[in-house]
Amino acid sequence: MSSTEQEHKDSNPEKEGEESGGFIDKVKDFIHDIGEKIEGAIGFGKPTADVTAIHIPTINLEKADIVVDVLVTNPNPIPIPLIDINYLVESDGRKLVSGLIPDAGTIQAHGSETVNIPLTLVYADIKDTYDDIKPGSVIPYRIKVDLIVDVPIFGRLTLPLEKTGEIPIPYKPDVDIEKIQFEKFSFEETTAILHLKLGNKNEFDLGLNALKSEIWLSDESIGSAELIEPTKIDKNGFGFTKIPVTFRPKDFGSALWDMIRGRGTGMP
Repeated sequence: MSSTEQEHKDSNPEKEGEESGGFIDKVKDFIHDIGEKIEGAIGFGKPTADVTAIHIPTINLEKADIVVDVLVTNPNPIPIPLIDINYLVESDGRKLVSGLIPDAGTIQAHGSETVNIPLTLVYADIKDTYDDIKPGSVIPYRIKVDLIVDVPIFGRLTLPLEKTGEIPIPYKPDVDIEKIQFEKFSFEETTAILHLKLGNKNEFDLGLNALKSEIWLSDESIGSAELIEPTKIDKNGFGFTKIPVTFRPKDFGSALWDMIRGRGTGMP
């Protein structure tokens, strides 16, 4: 090689960089390709998760119980532990409730399981924190869930999930006794039907499935009465229902005559 050729070679570092860079890129591609082949041969992959349903099994004047169903699929040949579940429920960017569920179980190999995440919204806590959330209103909510799993090769992974909807903040209905209809009257046992007028102050229809009341004659309680048929009341409207009650008049003395004269009957 002549000195001119040697000088030309030494004076072209850009070409050397290209050759060097090309070699390094080829090595990286080779390693990545080998990694993918090993991963494919062993069968490891990232799990997936999806919110399939949101249930409200209990809702009353004090709280709402919410259950979020999350379907987790494990494509790996071994079970993977579900280390933690972080959840947050917010409305218009404001936190309503949050929490952590540790050691949430294991997802079996090559399987799918539904993980149930229970949440509870306590209305008193919400109203104490946010004065503008009033009873009788419907508020939007956003549920955010992070599932943290431990997968071989990948390590710890966080699977973020999100779901939106609306939930009512119930206001108790107004209850008035319109009349008392006696079905059977004797001093040993009297059966009557209480005709109730129910007022719904909520911005949503109210399905009344249970109503427990205590009946008083003057200052004496004659027992309790319960709703026997569900009743639907339109929003900001009125509904009517009947409640049967049975008592023994001879046990209540003058309180009975006060009731017959239309005085001293009440429902707390």
